[in-house]
Amino acid sequence: MTDPNFTRPGAVDLSALASAAEAPAAGAASYVVDAGEADFQALVNLSAQHPVIVEFHSARDARGAEVSNVLAAMVNAGEGRFLLARVDVDAAPQIAQQLGVQAVPTVVAIIGGQLAPLFQGTRSREEIQPLLDQVAQLAVANGMTGRAQPVPGAGAPAAGASQEQAPPADPRFAAADEALAAGDYARAVEEFDKLLAATPGDGEVIAGRAQASLLQRSLSFDAKEIVEAAAAHPDDVAVQLDAADLEVIQGEYQAALDRLLGLAAEKSADEREPIRVRILELFEVIGRTDPIVAKARRRLSSLLF
Repeated sequence: MTDPNFTRPGAVDLSALASAAEAPAAGAASYVVDAGEADFQALVNLSAQHPVIVEFHSARDARGAEVSNVLAAMVNAGEGRFLLARVDVDAAPQIAQQLGVQAVPTVVAIIGGQLAPLFQGTRSREEIQPLLDQVAQLAVANGMTGRAQPVPGAGAPAAGASQEQAPPADPRFAAADEALAAGDYARAVEEFDKLLAATPGDGEVIAGRAQASLLQRSLSFDAKEIVEAAAAHPDDVAVQLDAADLEVIQGEYQAALDRLLGLAAEKSADEREPIRVRILELFEVIGRTDPIVAKARRRLSSLLF
């Protein structure tokens, strides 16, 4: 895993301001739960569907509140890309001991039952966001397309119970999700194509197809060979497309888009077309609203027009 990875001292305590600014509006969806020792296995089980971010915290840590609020705001902004589970190390010391938590805050990700350390100590918003982006991309690269269900923001029930009460997944995606879960990415692409034929322009379907297509291409990837080939053949469109795919899988979005936009600038109109198509597809994988995508879209427009 690329450092999805997952103390900044300050003269002013911003936790109160952060709490007011970051808290979900009344009625807004929240993807944050408090978890204890009885809930932890349920979190591990949920990580087979979507990434679970676990924040170990303590009320004794005065500076940790700001990190907690920023992390919650980012997770809620993801609208189900993650579930954030907060574990109070004073109330659940056995979990902290078992996982070797030595300081608070400590934040880890659980993806498919596997633990990935993210960070320890305080971090800024600018430092946390790339880590969450890489967790999301790693989940996609491993065929994990489920989304967390919203839970009550305050006094949330146990993680397992909240998920059991969640509404069912969109039935339109049942066949595609089944194919993805089976690792049959070619069939998943076919299922998304069927959905697109029925609902052209559906952003959720387009994004799902883009992710499935990337997964299908990645089955034949050898990372070392791709890196070496890209360095040896900078003008080879097919090789550079593979290199950009690999960078996106590794969470290196800016590098991937810079690679393809730079290549497109050097090619004729005919040679540029497959590059344009791939860039648009990667926009969907990264996320249409990502600032990196917005900037790259402007660059692409200037190249084409």
